[in-house]
Amino acid sequence: MTPLIVGNWKMNGLGASLGEFADLASLLTTGEPPRCIVAICPPATLLSQMADQGALSGILTGGQDCHVAQNGAHTGDISAAMLADAGAQFVIVGHSERRADHGETDDLVRRKAVAALAAGLTPIICVGETEAERDAGQAEAVVGAQLAASVPDEAASHEVVIAYEPVWAIGTGRTPTNEEIGQMHGALRARLVERFGDRGAAIRLLYGGSMKPINAREILMIDNVDGGLVGGASLLAKDFYAIICSV
Repeated sequence: MTPLIVGNWKMNGLGASLGEFADLASLLTTGEPPRCIVAICPPATLLSQMADQGALSGILTGGQDCHVAQNGAHTGDISAAMLADAGAQFVIVGHSERRADHGETDDLVRRKAVAALAAGLTPIICVGETEAERDAGQAEAVVGAQLAASVPDEAASHEVVIAYEPVWAIGTGRTPTNEEIGQMHGALRARLVERFGDRGAAIRLLYGGSMKPINAREILMIDNVDGGLVGGASLLAKDFYAIICSV
């Protein structure tokens, strides 16, 4: 399948940051065509502008979260329909920072994924273990349980993306060994195939957790790693482009 490289800008980026986006667009359109799908999930304040600019360079866009409802009295929230209306194609749901900072449960993440699909978006459903859970030998059990409860049945007939993000590696500069990444992605693939059959074999599995230009190539060569969910390295055009080129 065609790899997918997604940049998650998190709570970073003002209007001036659109210059980095323009630089990335220039690199993608003047250099060798990328051999992957490229997307950026900026703050909601920049989404519409990025979607308009990205349309000219092939960069897709997404939201970083959505509400389970399509509209209503939910002050401060953003619905999947609003993200789609602003030009998004994707939305991240269940990121570990949302789970930790806002107490999001697997059931809530599943409902958000359903809302995303209803709005025509592709949800990027995040799963991952803490350092304590890995040290206790519970990593695969924890992540497997998250996968089972967070991925909706609709994945049998609609496109979804799964992002494995070891919580202890996000923003720390640490990464699991290639063997550990391969084991987890292999376990996730096996569970998806068991549940969805051939469809499960075609669901993209992204790796997210301190992916950088220096390690992207070797990570992307691991079996069942179908792309990356990139945090800090996606904020600078040159770094994100280097990861894209590593495909």
